[in-house]
Amino acid sequence: MEPLDGIAGADALLGRPFPLPALALPLARWTAVTPVGGGVEVEWNLDDTRPGTPGRLALYAGAKAPPARELPGPISEREAAVRGLPARLRSAPLEEAQPSLRLVREIAWERGDLFLRLTAQGPWALDALFAVAASIES
Repeated sequence: MEPLDGIAGADALLGRPFPLPALALPLARWTAVTPVGGGVEVEWNLDDTRPGTPGRLALYAGAKAPPARELPGPISEREAAVRGLPARLRSAPLEEAQPSLRLVREIAWERGDLFLRLTAQGPWALDALFAVAASIES
């Protein structure tokens, strides 16, 4: 898919402001904004030059559920909640990836007419990841 023209391109494709985290994120090296399925995904590629820092965070928002993402096994899956809304948490090791991308966690939930999926790669603390999810404003 061709990248969009930043967050304004995401806004235009969604027909509303793209929801963004209100919490400060780690330092980003670069971002990508691309159409995905029935929505948009914003990917923050983080500065992972310090040991133990995460490498990536991606947020999907759309009127349709995001396309399923294949994860390598073994996959851990459980029910969770974001701001009291039901959510699904999936985790999987990415043993072939560099350490800052090795673990992938995905939180998916719906808020009103918007489907959301937050995907994090690397050593994110689970409570920090849920705090980012809870801070997403639409």
